[in-house]
Amino acid sequence: MKPLNSLLLSLLFLSSQTVLSFKRDEFRNCNQTPFCKRARSRSRSPGGCTLTPHNIAISNGDLTATLLSKHEDQVRPLILSLSVYHDGILRLKIDEDYDHSDPPASKTRFQVPDVIIPEFESNKVWLQRLSTETLNDESSPSTVVYLSEGYDAVLRHEPFEVYIRDKQSGNQKLISLNSHQLFDFEQLRVKKEGEEDSETWEERFRGHTDTRPYGPQSISFDVSFYNAEFVSGIPERATSLALKPTRGPGVEKGLEPYRLFNLDVFEYLSESPFGLYGSIPLMISHGKEGRSTGFFWLNAAEMQIDVLGDGWDAESGIEWVKQKRIDTFWMSEAGIVDAFFFVGPGPKDIVRQYTSVTGRASMPQMFSIAYHQSRWNYRDEEDVENVDAKFDEHDIPYDVLWLDIDHTDGRRYFTWDSVLFPHPEEMQKKLAAKGRHMVTIVDPHIKRDDSFRLHKEATEKGYYVKDASGKDFDGWCWPGSSSYLDMVNPEIRSWWGDKFSYKNYVGSTPSLYIWNDMNEPSVFNGPEVSMPRDALHLGGIEHREMHNSYGYYFHMATSDGLLKRGGGNDRPFVLSRAFFPGSQRYGSVWTGDNTADWDHLRVSVPMILTLGLTGIPFSGADVGGYFGNPGPELLVRWYQLGAFYPFFRGHAHQDTKRREPWLFGEKNKRLIREAIHVRYMLLPYFYTLFRDANTTGLPVMRPLWMEFPSDEATFSNDEAFMVGSSLLVQGIYTEGAKYASVYLPGKELWYDIRTGDAYKGGKTHKLEAAESVPAFQRAGTIIPRKDRLRRSSTQMVNDPYTLVIAVNSSQAAEGELYMDDGKSFEFLQGAYIHRRFVFANGKLTTINLAPSSSSKSQFSSKSIIERIILLGYAPGPKNAQIEPANQKVEVELGQLMLEGRHGSSVVTIRKPAVQVSDDWTIRLL
Repeated sequence: MKPLNSLLLSLLFLSSQTVLSFKRDEFRNCNQTPFCKRARSRSRSPGGCTLTPHNIAISNGDLTATLLSKHEDQVRPLILSLSVYHDGILRLKIDEDYDHSDPPASKTRFQVPDVIIPEFESNKVWLQRLSTETLNDESSPSTVVYLSEGYDAVLRHEPFEVYIRDKQSGNQKLISLNSHQLFDFEQLRVKKEGEEDSETWEERFRGHTDTRPYGPQSISFDVSFYNAEFVSGIPERATSLALKPTRGPGVEKGLEPYRLFNLDVFEYLSESPFGLYGSIPLMISHGKEGRSTGFFWLNAAEMQIDVLGDGWDAESGIEWVKQKRIDTFWMSEAGIVDAFFFVGPGPKDIVRQYTSVTGRASMPQMFSIAYHQSRWNYRDEEDVENVDAKFDEHDIPYDVLWLDIDHTDGRRYFTWDSVLFPHPEEMQKKLAAKGRHMVTIVDPHIKRDDSFRLHKEATEKGYYVKDASGKDFDGWCWPGSSSYLDMVNPEIRSWWGDKFSYKNYVGSTPSLYIWNDMNEPSVFNGPEVSMPRDALHLGGIEHREMHNSYGYYFHMATSDGLLKRGGGNDRPFVLSRAFFPGSQRYGSVWTGDNTADWDHLRVSVPMILTLGLTGIPFSGADVGGYFGNPGPELLVRWYQLGAFYPFFRGHAHQDTKRREPWLFGEKNKRLIREAIHVRYMLLPYFYTLFRDANTTGLPVMRPLWMEFPSDEATFSNDEAFMVGSSLLVQGIYTEGAKYASVYLPGKELWYDIRTGDAYKGGKTHKLEAAESVPAFQRAGTIIPRKDRLRRSSTQMVNDPYTLVIAVNSSQAAEGELYMDDGKSFEFLQGAYIHRRFVFANGKLTTINLAPSSSSKSQFSSKSIIERIILLGYAPGPKNAQIEPANQKVEVELGQLMLEGRHGSSVVTIRKPAVQVSDDWTIRLL
């Protein structure tokens, strides 16, 4: 009966995943999470911290100090260090002093490896001297170090506090830690002989017991952002971009903190602080004067964060700084304090500073930023072939077709079902012949089957995560009984990467790329559908210490595997559901298992915006919603909005009706096709933005206030967004909507991208939106397009460009175009074209932005500029002069869009036929 019982249990778990919606009681709240409950209770009494710094000195270029408590219950001293880096970045580390411990410490706290890029350490400013000052009305001295031009870092002695002051505004605080004296650090302990079991040594939740051999080890503290109107960041959750208060006067009783704990959540709720699949502990503040600051805590344990409403501390009786601020309270189950303060001053500066620590986004292949078609599951090779053919039949481009878990042999990854997919290489080559690619899923749970070579090898090598008793951890996921590789170990990551070679992944080809799902990691029979916290990793690291980084290491190992497969010169494409700081270096992410409803369409925008603000520019939401069956109108609206997501994929659950674009009638097919065509038309602009993200960290999809940081009307607007600095998009989130209210910021005009109609900035406009979402080009910008529509982006490589020039009130505009081979790493050796276009005084000039290179790597393009469109430029010129060719071309009135809705005729320079890579000027005559 044992095999039968196992089979029944497997079926129970697997079937439950297809029908369960979000059940809140399956997940812990703060009161059911002892460290959160303790910390929140302490935070109701500000002023409780008794630590003071001693032995302040300079060591290895850092300020160092010992933090001692006034109480005698301190197990061992705490060691503090402050490090200064270029560009106004301050790093604070606090850990236990293991060298002065009685009895000696049997364990050290986990410090997250392989997140901070090596280049960052080279930006360290070695401190030469410290100064001691008594500041403002403070009674005790402070140690002050120079941070950057106009800014100092301050270590206040008593009470203990760390903050950055702005010398340009009368030494006002910008951002501080422990201003309210809420800092608490539970130190590692060992259970004494005869000591009773209690909540100190174990926790229980829904039948699961979590053993804690080192006792409670949480850390909590307050962080204050001064002169801030709102804070944002700390993904992932389905809520507004500006984070709402969770505690304080006027705040609803019983609200949960914002949770950062990577979880597999089915049909998650919108407008909830509940944590989802990924965690990035970066918070950004923004104020009326366009000023931003940032705070990042590098810690992979569970976090809970309260945003405190005005007056939360009124009952403490302590006189706090009256400077306007937003207070927050940060709690983590384990780890150390490894915190970074960013001074900005603008929101773009914060993102640049943060990504200088964790790395810029990798440069994607061109095909990966086009449209992806996915479903759980395309049934077999015939289904794949039919879907592919239907896209061509209906004149809808796409670049990637995806296969979910059922393409495998019994959900053993790196295999193919020999009945349903008997000829995988031939199937991929048929797609590749049209310039298309395939993505298959590879999850972290390995089927425990002794006949499965991957499992047998991992077992023999001891590569699995262990349970608390030291045995290979055995949990349930899609294959049934499964084990999980210990991805924190670099040796295991390298071994995993080798599995993506063509030899090991039989049936794979160069056009096949990878999808990592369930890598939170998801364990169906685990506490909160997750791995137990007392599971053990390399060197005795408890899973509680590194949980949020597990998916990050899995993503890293998969990406590195594809890099090895391609000999180091093929850019990997790996989509991951779980993420952590640094994930941007290894590929893209998506917002997980959303639902086909209007609320989820709406909340997709702030979710993607938040990911961009926290360093991950390549993200998107499943178009149409993963669960449920969208009506035709919702599906159309989602395609129209999703065409502007950085990652653009249609995806659906196996229990939903088929929803390929041609299944909803002619009108809806036309509208979906037009939306996808807009994306393909704008691919040159998107690719240029991804290169910007790769070099500066800036997101592709941006909040309005990132581009208009002083415009208060943008602060609470997360229904509209910018694509780069040139496009503004307003989603439609209401069924039956014929019109949309759109706020257009700034003082310049905005031009409808479909009609060319002009609208004034600084106003809200009521606009017709029955057949498209409002989208506008900003005056003063130039956007490159490709207007010839092909089956895939790969077939567009040599197609001509259109430049759309939207002139401002000075009749001027600027824009850029970046080009490379779209797939290799040759661009790192200078093999690319990067041009700036400047229009002023009736003349368009192109400027080379690529540095001169002596490298053998060169990139050339046969593409020419076919049309130049001028929006806002009064008709009049009949001809244009091209130099140095000494050639005249016609200027006429033409259409802005070659298909779809047409508006007024616009001034068009026809067929200038100049090479996009050359220097030239075109003057209107």
